Amino acid sequence: MQVFWFIPTHGDSRYLGTTVGARPAGFDYFRQVAVAADTLGYDGVLLPTGRSCEDAWVVASSLIGATRRLKFLVAIRPGVASPQFGARMAATFDRLSEGRLLINVVTGGDPGELEGDGIFVSHDERYAITAEYLRIWRGILEASQVNEGFDFKGSRLESVGGRVIYPPVQNPHPPLYFGGSSEAAHELAAEQVDTYLTWGETPAAVGDKIKDLRARAARYGRTLRFGIRLHVIVRETEAAAWQAADELISHLDPEIVAKAQAAFAKMDSVGQQRMAALHGGKIGSRKELEISPNLWAGVGLVRGGAGTALVGNPEQVAERIREYAELGCETFIFSGYPHLEESYRFAELVFPLLSRDQTSKGSSPVLSGPFGEIIANTLAPKRAANADAAESSAS
Repeated sequence: MQVFWFIPTHGDSRYLGTTVGARPAGFDYFRQVAVAADTLGYDGVLLPTGRSCEDAWVVASSLIGATRRLKFLVAIRPGVASPQFGARMAATFDRLSEGRLLINVVTGGDPGELEGDGIFVSHDERYAITAEYLRIWRGILEASQVNEGFDFKGSRLESVGGRVIYPPVQNPHPPLYFGGSSEAAHELAAEQVDTYLTWGETPAAVGDKIKDLRARAARYGRTLRFGIRLHVIVRETEAAAWQAADELISHLDPEIVAKAQAAFAKMDSVGQQRMAALHGGKIGSRKELEISPNLWAGVGLVRGGAGTALVGNPEQVAERIREYAELGCETFIFSGYPHLEESYRFAELVFPLLSRDQTSKGSSPVLSGPFGEIIANTLAPKRAANADAAESSAS
């Protein structure tokens, strides 16, 4: 099991949809979140992409030196830049970070945003472009391992002697992550990517997706790995967690929600349509927004993309994670508001309940000496018996 956190390059807040408790997007804050994730033992971080965010590649590059083990899941957007340029960027980042780059392939989005980036093609045409982009991107990086160029002529993209002089550390290339719920997206994932990411739908819906993708990949003689993208609201008690969920949307204005949902409705993303269907665009009670045990759709009222959160006490959240893991999810990408404090809260409350082989991957620092504040100059604090029992039962 890999557990990732999130760098909020579009800004952060204690409350959704308001300037109350808002934090600006800035390097010092990004670095704080990245260092926290690195120190706490998260395997990596996702950096979002789009015009609402600081550029993911620039931000991730700025954080290489501030971190030691943390991996960076950074987006490429086929059609915005050439695959040759993307391959060179990936190889350079992978070398400078000593193999800590992961690639998030982003094809969909808001048509208005895409047009602003110079992309004026239909939904399925974007996926056709992505398929050729990845063939060139992968081909160049694979050829770089033996110091060769790569030629490709497709119906949309072409490469003649495409070459990267300095190959990436990861052979043949940094792993490709990808998400999408349409027919075209599933077919692309089955043929070319390494890990398929789904947004946090119900376990039944996620299970159906995984089953479909496994069957498609098998037809190509391939296997896929799977991951899931979720927010998380965990507190020591279930009541406190649900109170925190209510507080997160306590400043929402129905007019803002309506405007956000109208903007999302213009998107041709099947995944976004599925997210919107979970809450119906209405600010509701826990009963109305809890779409599956401990799975809450309130985040999606004003946030595009991943719009669901796991809500509950540590044992409940860990149980839901294990439920998705049993379906086949190996990578879990979480976030919480505000991201700095919640990275600590999730790690402290939930990590002890998860089965994660940190030692072999070296993704968590080896700490020695007493844990916690020294009491009365000489006494080290002891772990409560009930905490030890909970950790033992989880393992």
